[in-house]
Amino acid sequence: MSRSVARVARALQDAGLANTISEPGEARTAELAAQACGCELDQIVKSILFAGQSSGALYLFLTAGGNRIDAAKASALAGEALGRANAAQVREVTGFAIGGVAPIGHLTAPKTWADPCLLDFETVFAAAGTPRHVFSIAPRVLISVAKVTVADFTE
Repeated sequence: MSRSVARVARALQDAGLANTISEPGEARTAELAAQACGCELDQIVKSILFAGQSSGALYLFLTAGGNRIDAAKASALAGEALGRANAAQVREVTGFAIGGVAPIGHLTAPKTWADPCLLDFETVFAAAGTPRHVFSIAPRVLISVAKVTVADFTE
């Protein structure tokens, strides 16, 4: 088991949750993940990281697979203009590579918001540390465990 997947498994265990990590196949994109998991596109939790243009801080947005982030809304939530975080920043702060960023188990947890659309489902699937691993979880449990604020930031 990779160190990244092990960190997600430990975060689930520390929260008192079952380890639901699986390797359904290629899950590098939301579309591929939905196919691999046999679920709706919006049941896939995309973890999108942005960097504050003045502070350099990273901000994490968890959005439903079919939704796109509205840059102005996301910047308003962060309180500063945002740009895409680069791969090195993502790896340094979260410990995960782009394509496998989990919403939990970060080296340093960034300020995080969740798309209210995720609450429409009983179960969602999120990256579990690699582009091939996912875990399933009830969205309200994910929001609680990840200490996420639900907010409107999509187009």
